[in-house]
Amino acid sequence: KQMPARPAIEGPREDDDKGWWRALVDRVIDQIAPRTSEPDRDAFFEVAYSHFAEAEVWKLYPDVIEVLEALRPRFDLAVVSNFDGRLRMILEQLGVSQFFSHVFLSSELGADKPDPLIYHRALKLSGLGPNDTLHVGDDPVRDWRGAETAGLSVFRLDRPRTSLRDLVPTL
Repeated sequence: KQMPARPAIEGPREDDDKGWWRALVDRVIDQIAPRTSEPDRDAFFEVAYSHFAEAEVWKLYPDVIEVLEALRPRFDLAVVSNFDGRLRMILEQLGVSQFFSHVFLSSELGADKPDPLIYHRALKLSGLGPNDTLHVGDDPVRDWRGAETAGLSVFRLDRPRTSLRDLVPTL
């Protein structure tokens, strides 16, 4: 949350946002171990960057597969994420990539949630309009406000009060 917001750019971000992640890790190291040498910072960053590309780091909520299986035959599903190209491999390793027709990444679209531009670019690439789209998200600013500002309807996932299972009957 301390990372400064980035302005949207035309096209993909340089190095699939690896430089942004490096700046984030440097901020953390500055706070917890400011005397860490540059070679040690480099080594730690490369290990951490690779680590967060591994599916074992990420956990699906118990309702995810069940809901994706219910929705996929009826709807064209997509991901809009403030992540980078590693997400495609993570989704594959978690066994959910087959449910999504599109994966839209901030590193590739050049805009981050909550900027409505990321949603507009995803809509353009998918050939859909805001009225044809429902955004499901759990972050009040990045997901709810961002998608609503872009003109999308929003399902406000607010665990534990709501789960993805609550989405199915509303559709």
